[in-house]
Formats: sequence, structure tokens, C-alpha cells
Amino acid sequence: MQQSIVIIGPAHPLRGGLASYDERLAREFIRSGHQACIYTFSLQYPSFLFPGTTQYSTEPQPKDLSIEVCINSINPLNWIMVGKKLKKLNPDIIVVRYWLPFMGPCLGSILRLAKRNKHTKIICIADNIIPHEKRIMDTQFTSYFMKPIDGFICMSEKVLHDLKALSNKPSLAVKHPLYDNFGEIVSKSIAKHHLNLSTETSILLFFGFIRKYKGLDILFDAIHLLKKSGYLNQHQIKFLIAGEFYENENVYLEQIAKLQIEDNIILKKEFITDSEVKYYLCAADGVVQPYRNATQSGVTPLAYHFEIPMIVTNVGGLPDMVPPSVGLVAESNAESLANAIQQFYSLDASKMKLSLKEEKKKYSWQNITSAILSLASKP
Repeated sequence: MQQSIVIIGPAHPLRGGLASYDERLAREFIRSGHQACIYTFSLQYPSFLFPGTTQYSTEPQPKDLSIEVCINSINPLNWIMVGKKLKKLNPDIIVVRYWLPFMGPCLGSILRLAKRNKHTKIICIADNIIPHEKRIMDTQFTSYFMKPIDGFICMSEKVLHDLKALSNKPSLAVKHPLYDNFGEIVSKSIAKHHLNLSTETSILLFFGFIRKYKGLDILFDAIHLLKKSGYLNQHQIKFLIAGEFYENENVYLEQIAKLQIEDNIILKKEFITDSEVKYYLCAADGVVQPYRNATQSGVTPLAYHFEIPMIVTNVGGLPDMVPPSVGLVAESNAESLANAIQQFYSLDASKMKLSLKEEKKKYSWQNITSAILSLASKP
């Protein structure tokens, strides 16, 4: 039966992984015969709360999607207006993203008003319940947000566990689907040529915005250990760090200088646009995620799509998506990570590629849309 669905969350003209996810989710609902549109933010974060250079995409607006740019995260009058509009629109399902307690008052208020139509079911895709970086009022904002929700989708067992400590509402764990909307796989030689990288150099990639919990400093310490041992020069390995700093970059630049690993790092300290993503992934032998803590990661399904093996740390939901056939799991310290990198280059890359082709079939977008429709059908 056809359903009318509104997705509330980041989308164009906003940039980043959440926006890409919401747009791809809308397309999957439409492909399945449902009506779907996105309500996104006219103001997502006040500028003083946003650590990057810009919140906005330079990519063209998607022509195949209906996107309403209408939510102001800090204006209660706007919340009332949007809530009343959704109440009148009377969709069958609202799918709302929740990734940060800061959004709790805004989204919780909108959803309370929308739900007064006594018809709409509200399903939350919870990226995080307990945030990576804690702030005052986190618990209160999250509790306020959760009140009107009818069911939850979590993309890792860690988030599901956190959720169950706060709510007994219906919930399902569904693996993060693959980001298959960044283009097709290109050859390693084409990717390296596009990025002006030597075809003689082996590349390990750290990808995505940089914050403390992502453990880039741990990776730098591991690189130092590998350099001291002579391993990096012997195998001509360099580390491509591709992403915008969301905190003080000088701390990392000083660490690089102190460890004398400048020659082993290629630093692209900028947001990677959607059209460029495939080149960074396809140039790499593997993706390294040296996180200190995690729920799940959008980088992992990106690596799956481009069939790039992974080295992840044993935190949160990361190991669940990286069986031994497609990568390695290290502990969250420099020694373990350095050992995993050495072990990685002793593995059969062609076998891992074949395993990735097979394993990635588990992470379809249909899994997530089916789970949303199932939760929404519950009385």
C-alpha cells in the first residue's frame, strides 16, 4: 500500500553524510512506490556552534527530490509554523533523524504539533542517543525529543542498547545501508591520477571530518612507530588524511611536526564534495578508522560500496561491520593499530575484494525502508 512519507533532517542545500543519507532514503521510498519529501533546515546550526567552514553544499540541487527548506533550529515560532503545516499535511509517516541533543527542543516541538492530527506515525532513525561529546542538558533535550516518537531505528547494537536504557518503545537494529550515491568504482590508477598521487605509492585513507573521538592522533602515533621501524619506507606507504577539521587543527599539525612524520602524510584538510568522494576511496588500499569511541560510522558503508578493505578499532558498532574477510580490528591504541597496518599488507587483497562484493549485499536500503514501514504499522 502506498504511503505518504515526510523525512525530517539535513538535505540539500546542506552538505555532509546525514544529508546524503536522507536524500538516498527518499529515493528508496520513491523507488518502492511511495510518496516522499524532505523537510530540511533553513538554519541548522548558528554559526558559532558550527566548527567547519560552511554548512552548505556546492553541489547542484537534486532535481528528482522534493525538498522543503523550512526548519529553523533556534526559532520556536518557526517550530510552531512547521508543526502545524505537517499536522495539516497529514502524512502517513514522518521519519525523523536524531543525531545531536541540541536538536531535541526543535524537533520534539515540531513532532508534538504534527502528531495532533491523530494519524501520522513518527519513526526516528537514531544515529546517536548518547552523544560522542557530552554537553549540559543533553539528557533533558533527548527525553523531550523522544516523547512523541512511535518507534526507533538504530544502526548499531550500541545505539540500541543506549536507547533501551531510556525507552521501551518499539525499536529495531538495522545496519547502516551502503552509500551508493557517490558514483561508480573507478580504477586505482584513474583515482590516483585525478588526485595527483604517485602510482608507486601505497595509500591508506582516513576520511571524514576530524574530531577528537575519531582518534586521528592515535593514527599519527601509529605512523610514527611504523616510520621508526622502517616499515613505511620499505613498503612506500603514505597516509591520505581527507577531511575538514572540526576542532583546532594546530594541535594535529604540531603533533605531525613533533613526530617528524610530514613525509608520510598527505593532508587534504577540506570538505570532500560528493563528486570527489569516489576518487579518494578508490585511490586507497584500505580505509583506517582509529576511533576512540563510536556508535556506527558512515565511512564504513562508503568503504563497502567502493569495495575498499578496512582497519577499524574495537569500539562501538565498528567491529560488527568488519568481519575478518573484509578487514582488521585493532585496539584503540597506537601499538595495536601499527601492528594491524603491518598485518593488513600481508593479507590477500584480491580475496578481500571478493568478500566485500559478497558482504555488501547485506546492507541494502530496502532493509531500512522495510523496517520503517514495519514499525509504522504497529498499533
